[in-house]
Amino acid sequence: MTVFVLDAGELIGLENNSRAAWARLRAAGSSSDQLFVPTGVIGQVWRGTPQQARLNQALKQCRPIPLEENMARLAGYLCGRTGTTDVVDAIVAVVAHSALRYDEATVLTSDPEDIGALLAVMNSAARVVPV
Repeated sequence: MTVFVLDAGELIGLENNSRAAWARLRAAGSSSDQLFVPTGVIGQVWRGTPQQARLNQALKQCRPIPLEENMARLAGYLCGRTGTTDVVDAIVAVVAHSALRYDEATVLTSDPEDIGALLAVMNSAARVVPV
């Protein structure tokens, strides 16, 4: 099983009706794969408008991953080690690394360089797929 961790770029693609993003969502949904979305990522993109009906539909197919204190501390540490200020990117990396306990983890991201650098600090085997 692969856990796919979605970042804001992938959620925006779903909201904008990207055929590629919806194909990835359908493929994961029709297999034993799982879709994780850190709740911080939801906060980045959610505005609660009627125009987000597609995004709402997509989020119903995902497992929201809440931020726990140990994850927040690790995300802050990663930001310090890489010099980034994007805590949500660091949380995405932490969730992906944690998801490796299921088998494989892949981050679907519009920011592959930063996510890759964050994962590298943890020597993580999680994969990064640009979207």
